[in-house]
Parts: sequence; structure tokens; C-alpha cells
Amino acid sequence: MQPFIFDPWLWRDQAILAGGYRGAAADEGPTEQRREAETDEGGPGTEVDLVGYEVEATDGGIGSVEEAPPDAGHLIVDTGPWIFGRRVMLPVGTVNHVDHLNRTVYLDRTRDQVKEAPQFDPDTGKAVDFRKQVGDYYTASYRDGGPVGGG
Repeated sequence: MQPFIFDPWLWRDQAILAGGYRGAAADEGPTEQRREAETDEGGPGTEVDLVGYEVEATDGGIGSVEEAPPDAGHLIVDTGPWIFGRRVMLPVGTVNHVDHLNRTVYLDRTRDQVKEAPQFDPDTGKAVDFRKQVGDYYTASYRDGGPVGGG
């Protein structure tokens, strides 16, 4: 049996972005933004803009997506008044699914797991050391308890 290997910076399944649409491909959501860019296949790329979407943990809302840089492997979430305006970096590997109809990103983590994650600082938050700290935090939570709420 192969050991479980979790890479928090990769989408577990690109079809996650098609949430809310029966049989939809990842590029068929209503908020898509097409751009002429080369993909690995050499054709035009499609980018789904998640900025402004609400974010739900397995046990309730945590805030909204403030930044969702394409191909960055993470979302920056503003938690608003829930934890005093704190911002967190969520690796895309923590996303269970996306519902475009309701503009909501669903995580497979609890509110407490998000609350205990390292705090995002815009000045240092995109540094390699911080990304490693966040990646290690979420990788340990998967190794120790696995994803929450099915995924």
C-alpha cells in the first residue's frame, strides 16, 4: 500500500471548479474569465475568478475569498469579524468543492482548523518560508486526522 501523499498547493481535482453544474467541465462556470494564454496543451486558457465567493468550513462560514491568483495554489480569505478581520492563506488542496450558483467555496476543514492556521501577513505571506509553514500545517492535519466531511 502506498503512503498517502497530500500536496496542499494542488487542486485535488480540477473538476472541483465546475461545482454547481451537472456534468460541467471546469471552464463552463458563469464566472469564468477567458484569456488568450497558452496552456500545457497549447490552446487558450480559462481562469475561474473566485474573488468575492463566500467560504464555508465543514461547520460554518469563515469569510470570503479576497485573492485567488491563477496558478498560485492558494486562496487568501478575509475572515471578517469572525476572528477579528484576520486573513488566512488556504491551499487549494483544502477545497472540497465550489458551488458557482451560490458563489461559495466549500472546504474540508473545520472553522477551528482554519482559525489555528498561521496568520497571513501581506508583507511576508507569499514568501517561501511562510508557504512551507502553511503547507506543513495542513499536511499534518491531513496526516493526523484526514480530511473532514468527505472529500
